[in-house]
Amino acid sequence: MNFIIRITTMVLIIIYFLSSKAFTKDISSFAELGDYTLENGEVIRDCILGYRTFGNLNSDKSNAVLFPTWLVGTSKDLSDLGIIGQGKMADSSKYFIIAVDALGNGVSSSPSNSKYQQGKTFPQFTINDIVKTQYILITKHLKIQHLFGIIGISMGGMTTLQWMVSYPGFMEKAVAIAASPRLTSYDLLLLQAELSAIESSAICGEKEKNNAMKTVAAIHTLHSRTPAYILTNTSLDKFPQFLSSTENIIMKYDPYNWAWQLKAIMNHDIYKKSGKSEEQIAKFLKINNLLIWAEQDNMINPEPLKKFADLINSETFVLKGNCGHFAFLCEIDMLSERVKRFFEKRNNY
Repeated sequence: MNFIIRITTMVLIIIYFLSSKAFTKDISSFAELGDYTLENGEVIRDCILGYRTFGNLNSDKSNAVLFPTWLVGTSKDLSDLGIIGQGKMADSSKYFIIAVDALGNGVSSSPSNSKYQQGKTFPQFTINDIVKTQYILITKHLKIQHLFGIIGISMGGMTTLQWMVSYPGFMEKAVAIAASPRLTSYDLLLLQAELSAIESSAICGEKEKNNAMKTVAAIHTLHSRTPAYILTNTSLDKFPQFLSSTENIIMKYDPYNWAWQLKAIMNHDIYKKSGKSEEQIAKFLKINNLLIWAEQDNMINPEPLKKFADLINSETFVLKGNCGHFAFLCEIDMLSERVKRFFEKRNNY
């Protein structure tokens, strides 16, 4: 009887671990890239790339899906917010999800964590540099030579668009959400306001850094939501608490990390990087795409993505709520179902 009890206990323990997050490798791993040379010729010394994997890679390695991170977001955020997981937008019960921390996010090599190039001495990278380091991770470290798909949101969506241009035959499907092939003058004005707030204050001490990020918090929050959303959800008497809460969230981020990723976004332009016109890009890309934007996005103007969708004859989906740029969170259930349907659909190419 004791033997049976012991065996039963062991089986239950095994079942627990098989069904736990630990089995999906929901922990940070790191790839060492050595001294990595960027597009501008500068070198990130001892470059590392953080990533997490979810689900299981099948025998022929045909179910791998890459998920790049957004502005100062992390691979952990994608899991914690319910974007990656069993039955989620990036469904780890069907696909092997590789969530990669972008350069400059504080997990991968960044101004905040570099041993040799701290703060403003850290080399400036581009979105294409982010893509190239991820390509090395996928092909050299994980030994995967083809992706089933890529999903990205905001800066992660821009990374996805750059992936499509830099390595057009490397993936079957691509989903870019709340992104842009290149920014509008309005987008640049907004990001410059945030960058100027950091550059005017963050070069000093801790107090100045906090003040810089407080200013960034107000600018970022103002544009990431719509006026209607803020009016509906924040009464006048709750405003001080609301402002304090947003400041506390943004102040947790390192200002140099924020600024370096901002500059990467501001320089993002898939047409310029590819050396191709809009019409040439349309003929060049033969990938199944789903491009998604928020109708009331005041942070990343959706017009360039709409035009790009028309050029490449992409599938599209519009988030119509008043949540603004963060509609991908407010409308997560509807969005997830649309992305999952797209992934299950047979390819057109």
